[in-house]
Parts: sequence; C-alpha cells; structure tokens
Amino acid sequence: MLSNLDALMHGFSVALTAHHLLLMVAGVLLGILVGVLPGLGAPNGVTLLLPLTFSMDPVSAIILLTSLYWGALFGGSTTSILFNIPGEPSSVATTFDGYPMARQGRASEALTYAFVSAGIGALVGIVVITLLSSAVASFALRFGPPEYFAVYLLAFASFIAFGGGAPLKTIVSLALGFGFGMMGMDTVSGSMRLTFDIPELIRGISFLVVVIGLFGLGELLLTIEEGPEFKGASGRLDPRGMLRALASMPRYWVAVLRGSAVGVWMGITPGGPTAASFMSYGLARRTSRNGVRFGQGEPEGVIAPETADHAAGTSAMLPMLSLGIPGSATSAVMLGGLMIWGLNPGPMLFIEQRDFVWGMIASMYLGNVIGVILALATVPLFAAMLSVSFSIIGPVIVTVCLVGAYTVAGAPFDLWLAVAFGVAGYLMKKLDYPLAPLVLAMVIGDKAEDAFRQSMLMSSGSLGVLWSNPLVGTLSTIAALFLLWPLASALLGWRRTSKAMRLAPPEPGA
Repeated sequence: MLSNLDALMHGFSVALTAHHLLLMVAGVLLGILVGVLPGLGAPNGVTLLLPLTFSMDPVSAIILLTSLYWGALFGGSTTSILFNIPGEPSSVATTFDGYPMARQGRASEALTYAFVSAGIGALVGIVVITLLSSAVASFALRFGPPEYFAVYLLAFASFIAFGGGAPLKTIVSLALGFGFGMMGMDTVSGSMRLTFDIPELIRGISFLVVVIGLFGLGELLLTIEEGPEFKGASGRLDPRGMLRALASMPRYWVAVLRGSAVGVWMGITPGGPTAASFMSYGLARRTSRNGVRFGQGEPEGVIAPETADHAAGTSAMLPMLSLGIPGSATSAVMLGGLMIWGLNPGPMLFIEQRDFVWGMIASMYLGNVIGVILALATVPLFAAMLSVSFSIIGPVIVTVCLVGAYTVAGAPFDLWLAVAFGVAGYLMKKLDYPLAPLVLAMVIGDKAEDAFRQSMLMSSGSLGVLWSNPLVGTLSTIAALFLLWPLASALLGWRRTSKAMRLAPPEPGA
C-alpha cells in the first residue's frame, strides 16, 4: 500500500506540470465536443486524435487521450438530458429519467446529479486501479509465451461469455477482426497473407482506418437514417437547482455504491460502460423504494447509470495496461496507441515504464475533476451548438473522419477502406453484431498468434504447455469455461423451458 502511495505521489510530480494541465483541459473540451455531437463518440474521437500524438512523448499523449475520453462521457450525458439524444451509447440509460427531469424544468438538477455521480464513479475506478496495480506488477516476471497466450485467449473468451451480445455474433466479429489483422506480410515467415493480389494490402490494414470507418462513418449513417431532431430543454443552469441537487446527493449513497461496484466489475471484464450503465439502471429500478417512479424523472435513475458508466470507463484501463486486455472499445483503441508509441502493454509495463503508468494514473484523478468543472461550465455553449442544423454538422464529421483516415499513411486507398468499413459498421450495427470484439482481435490478434507460435515451439507442438504450471493452467481453464458458458446457459434455459411446459396445466378442451 505504501509503495503504491509513493508511486502515486511520483505520478503527480509527472502530471502536475503546466503543459500536462493544459493538455487535460484541451482533451476534456475536445471530448465534450465529441460526446455532444451525434455520429462521433469516444472511440472515434480517440482514433481521430491518435495521429496527432505520434510526435508527442507517451505520457503527454496518454494524458490527452484519456482526458478526451472522460470529456466524451460527460458530453454524452449533456445531450441525453437536454435533448434526449445519447451522444454516447453508454448514455442511453441516462435519457430514461434525465430527459423527463429536464422537461419538468429540472435540467440543472439532472445535470448536477449526472456529473457529480459520474465524478464519484470515476474516482472509485481510479482508486481500484491505484490499489490493484502493485498486485499486477508482482506477476510480471511469471509471464512467458504460454501465459501471455492464455491471457489473450481469456480476453477473447470473456467477450464471448459476457460481452452482452449473441455469442455466435461475437465469434463472427472476432473472426473478422482476426482476418483483417492477418492481411499483409507475416512477421515470422515473411510470406504474404490475404492480400488478394492487391498491392495496397501488402502493408496490411491499419486498425485506425478500421475504427474510423466502423465508429465514425458507421455511426453517422445510422444517425442520418434516424433523422435527428435537436429539440430539447433549455441549456441554462440554475444555481439554486444545482445546490438542491448537491444537498440531496447523500440520500442516494446506496445507488452510488451499487453503481460503482457494477461499473468496476464491468470495466475490468469486457462488459464495458454501456452494459454497466444498463445493468446499474436495471438493478436500481428493481431494488429502489422509488422504483415505480423510474422513467418519470427520478434522480436515482440518473445517478445509477452515470456512476456505473464512469466507473467502468476508468477501471477498463487496468486490464488494458496490466494484461493488454481492453475492457471497452475506447481502451482497445488506446491499446493500439500504446503499441504505436513503442510501449508493450502487460505486467512489465508497470516496472519498465513507471513514469508513464503512474503519470497516467495521477492525471486520471486530475482529469476527472477538471471534467466535472468544465462539463458544468460548458453546458450552455454546447447546448447552443446543437441548434445548428445536422446538414452542417454531418459534412464536418465526414470531413474529419476522412482526413483522419488519410493522415494514417497518406494513402488514398485508405479513404476507400474507411468508407467500406463505414458501410460495414452500419450493417453490423443494424444486425446487432458487436464492434468491440472486431477491434480487439485486430489490435492483439497478431500478439496472440506470436505467443501461440512461441508456445508451440517450446512444447514441440503440444497443447499441454497451456497447463504446464498452475498460473497458465488456471488462466487456460477459466478461458475454456468462459467459452463453454454460453452453451451451458442455453442448455439450462432449454431445460427450464421444457420443465415449465411439462408442469403447465393442460388447456381446457385439450
């Protein structure tokens, strides 16, 4: 514990500079803008900003990107409450009670509940990272190729078991990600794979181009189809309403604790902020004394999803940094950024890159405080921005996406790839295929392949190496159980249904 506190103090000495504080403010403001504008979102916002960080040192780059992430989460809450338009998928549950509160003239209270509970949830997530990071670092020297492959397998299996979507669709999404990630030159043999005699595919497909298409252009096509109408409540803040909300926050401490616990769990596992917010809202509705008032402007209906949303968003950084397993789509994009900066996510990162890890953790404390303040201060500005016609905002988003795709390698072919993945993202969303597993497979698929090859060389081709010691055996067994979990759940559900049908009384006249 003391070593963690010493490391955190060292992290504050790294993060508390004028340069880094300015990056936090800029990142939060950009993030709020990204969260407010429909068709963007945190994953795409981080992706578009990622090329700008190539010339920065890794500490400054990760501070900028994480600050943008926090700002995007706050921005999504703003539009959910004022306009009933979730700027972020994880903000959908906030609309259920936030927008009714705003329509009742209580927008200031709803926004205050949302931002304060979000700040508390984020703080809980960061504290969890601070406390658990040393335990993760202690495993650093015990990981070899079999252990790393078992961890990657566990990541893929976790998405299949707990990702929230249909398991078969998750498997299809993972398979597509593996296929796209294999295109180009094999790093081991030097042979070309899946290039289809297209010269531009020899260098492979950049995951940045894929994410820009899937999350940026794909979401934009969905927004155009839905025909957004920006008609909402007033964006002016009433100081008296804010004070009333602050004074009544202690009454909802159970909802805050429950939402924080759900968020941390869903952040560390691959559930992500969206699943966490819905789960927390559902639990609050079933267990609250005011459950019947949910959906009519109940403050607890805003506090529960917002706390879980931000707790999941922050705690998702722990498995990404310590094991190379992103707990959300945005952390999957950041994982790719770490590799571009020359950093290898995993247990050794806490030992070899102490300034980077603890500087980032310290900046998360500061960035979330800055986020709460700026989110409240900029509500009128961004509410006014939403009065601009989507016919103006839409082309701006398309331009930003295409410029970001071209910036990756300066290749016109990437523009066509971004458009193709935009259509693919639209179709996958319409058909309920999850996007995060595809991004995960593209980012760490090659690392999993390399670890598997090395493991097979070590064991002369025997899969027994995955159970050669207690650590790798435990990881491999858990991964296997996760893979079997959907099948077991389906069989249990079928048995319950069959039993219920047998016990049901016969219909009259049967």
